[in-house]
Amino acid sequence: MKFGYQLKTSLYPEWVFFYLAYDQLKAELKSRLSQSNGRWTEDDETAFAELLEKELDKVYSFQKVKSSEIMCRLQHSKQAVEEIIQSDDAQNVDYALLVEELQHIIADVHDLAKFTRLNYTGFLKIIKKHDKLTHWILRPIFMVRLNSKPFYKENYDALIVKLSSLYDTVRTRGKAHLGDSGAGGSQQAFVRQTTKYWVHPDNITELKLIILKHLPVLVFNPNKEFSTADSAISSVYFDNEEFELYMGRLEKSEGAEALRLRWYGGMDQQQIFVERKTHREDWTGEKSVKARFPLKEKYVNAFLRGEYTMDATVAKMRAEGKKSEKEIAEFEQLAAECQYGILAKNYFPAMRTFYNRTAFQLPGDARVRISLDTELSLIREDNLDGRKRSGDNWRRMDIGIDWPFSQLPDEDICRFPYAVLEVKLQTQHGQDAPEWVRELVNSHLVESVPKFSKFIHGVSTLIEHRVKLFPFWYHQMDIDIRKPPSKNISISRPDPSGYSTPVNTTSDEDHDMRVTMGDVEGYQGGAKRAQDYEWVDEDEDNPLEPSVSWIQRPSGASGASSSASSEQTPLLGEQKRKPKARNSLMTPFKPGADTLRYLFRRHKDRVTRADDASIEDQTRYLITPPGRKIATLVRVEPKVYFANERTFLSWIQFTAILGGLALGLLNYGDKVSRVSSGLFTFVALSFMVYALVTYHWRAFKIRNKELGPFDDRIGPTLLCFILLVAMVTNFFLHWAYEKKKPPHVL
Repeated sequence: MKFGYQLKTSLYPEWVFFYLAYDQLKAELKSRLSQSNGRWTEDDETAFAELLEKELDKVYSFQKVKSSEIMCRLQHSKQAVEEIIQSDDAQNVDYALLVEELQHIIADVHDLAKFTRLNYTGFLKIIKKHDKLTHWILRPIFMVRLNSKPFYKENYDALIVKLSSLYDTVRTRGKAHLGDSGAGGSQQAFVRQTTKYWVHPDNITELKLIILKHLPVLVFNPNKEFSTADSAISSVYFDNEEFELYMGRLEKSEGAEALRLRWYGGMDQQQIFVERKTHREDWTGEKSVKARFPLKEKYVNAFLRGEYTMDATVAKMRAEGKKSEKEIAEFEQLAAECQYGILAKNYFPAMRTFYNRTAFQLPGDARVRISLDTELSLIREDNLDGRKRSGDNWRRMDIGIDWPFSQLPDEDICRFPYAVLEVKLQTQHGQDAPEWVRELVNSHLVESVPKFSKFIHGVSTLIEHRVKLFPFWYHQMDIDIRKPPSKNISISRPDPSGYSTPVNTTSDEDHDMRVTMGDVEGYQGGAKRAQDYEWVDEDEDNPLEPSVSWIQRPSGASGASSSASSEQTPLLGEQKRKPKARNSLMTPFKPGADTLRYLFRRHKDRVTRADDASIEDQTRYLITPPGRKIATLVRVEPKVYFANERTFLSWIQFTAILGGLALGLLNYGDKVSRVSSGLFTFVALSFMVYALVTYHWRAFKIRNKELGPFDDRIGPTLLCFILLVAMVTNFFLHWAYEKKKPPHVL
């Protein structure tokens, strides 16, 4: 689709005069070239630059004015809400009018974010076209002008937080939620069902606005003004030179661990959480868990060297008496096990992840929790190639939370091109997810990526020369995940007739606020951000997703791919959909000469840099060394081994019966029967050997987690055919023998 057509079909009609005049600029460019027979003069360049500057002023001014207008309207709505709540005679119609006004504001925020992206893309497109046709390089100069009026850098997170709080107040009619603003409640252990999705940058703002209609943004300190550092989360993952933790997490080995140090906010945070994830296979009957405990930043290096233990903290906990003896024992055991593993297995800082998280959850109610991680960056922390990144410290200090980390070299950072959405449900057994959640995860806004891991992606992208197995989603990084708008979900703009009209005609369905008063009453249990040791379910195991392990597929191997890649168990109640050739992340591998080049195509740095803010989508190719493999989803459980043994025993049972029949014919039969006995003996021995070879072949493939299929289409058919031949031969010999015998004399 050409950008000019995309701009015409995507703009908001009431703002049409404030968009970039892309078609006019393109026409002006071609007109001047045609008038001068393809020669571009200095006068042409000056005139065209003036037109660009005029368009930039128009877009920048409108964006600033509209943002200020939205803030004023939001402030006015807040005052109106407070007045209605404080009044004693508030009617339902008053709240309905407030909801309508907030929906108009939500629609305006959506359209303004889309306005920003469209115009920014338009400027880049027209500059690229100018440089290509005229051979005059305008891009570096214009980028300076663009950075001086950075309308495209507007961050709507603070606005969304305020809008979410106000919308939630109207929804609950001013009634306070039970519990506080943290996640997880006061319980020490809970199980969450988690599904993961990728979100294209074009859909991030729209997705946030849709979610806030059902869940408020989770704010840990409502009395504090929102700042960028409030949403920042950083984690340093540990591993050794063999990358055992990476391989264990990727292969989903039973008992595989992930060890990380996490902090919230900037580098000045003194509270560091030591976290350990432990994977448990579902056939064990145990749940995968994530356990963590707090540690002061000043003690982290000493703790990693074994010079500092948690004995003083444990003694203090016992003296305070706030924790039970069981909780204290678990805390002490976890700290000791983490420290011993670091020292015994030579773990070192390997990878840092940074992202800004927007969490949506009803305070005190963990039944539905949705988090969206944006600006995801994966950064090397190791010193493996001789470069001192973190040095003797537990984390590198040349960066903080200053995304996009322009000071780092390309080989040290991977700026992930998508946002990561996690939907966490805590429901009773057999209970379905809410309808709006099912609509959301089945919409065009998200792309399902089961078992996605930030740590795994970072290692496989930045330290690929030290690992031989790659995650299954690696080959999807160069595929555009955007899909045609779905009609079941959209941002709706109310009109005077009482019906909601979709914004920019992206859907024909009304998607009004569907949360009733009953949904927000009766929430029980306290909630808070965990500041001490707790047990929670890890992100990877989810009954709503197919329970799978990993198998290895050679990067250049041919053959059919696993059916698990294309026929996944529906997530969150969604209907099975056929895989899309270019959109679906579950597209099967296609064998052929292009497979190597396709599988390991590497996406690079689709982000703003200091001098050139997300100008183009750049792709870098990774040549795959021999022996590299890629992981694919497939179900492998212990019962597969037993099924193989049962199949082998069934074959042996059949051959034993056939062998017994042959032995009886040999001992008690005539001359013809002995010939038949030989035939049946040959069949029995042949299939006994065939069954043994097939059993060991299957056991080898299962044990080495190789790709199937494991079905046997030859053995049963061949057995039936040979048995038929043996029986026909036996019948023919008996018939010929009886025919040659002389008649009996009575």
